[in-house]
Amino acid sequence: MTDHHTYGTSTHTADELARLVSDRLGLVFTERDSDYRGVYHLASSPNGRIEIQPNPIPGDDGDDDLYAPEHSSAQVLLLTTTPTPDPALHARLGSLEGLIHLNHETV
Repeated sequence: MTDHHTYGTSTHTADELARLVSDRLGLVFTERDSDYRGVYHLASSPNGRIEIQPNPIPGDDGDDDLYAPEHSSAQVLLLTTTPTPDPALHARLGSLEGLIHLNHETV
């Protein structure tokens, strides 16, 4: 089983959110650059991974596309993937001002 959560914010930039989450959780984020996703931040631990992704990503046609069009009001997304549900992680993320839980999926 894998537990996925999506959070969103329009309060913070991706860089600001990476710093806030890093301070709150003690994780180290590395900046990645992808042709598909643009610039995003990734932190991995034995308990899973957290990605901070701008929702608008550069499109092939010169216009921005949305990484998650179903969450168009969120400028920045925070994606968590853990092997099992982690209520403590989500309680800590839920306490960050401006970060809103958008979706949960277990597969």
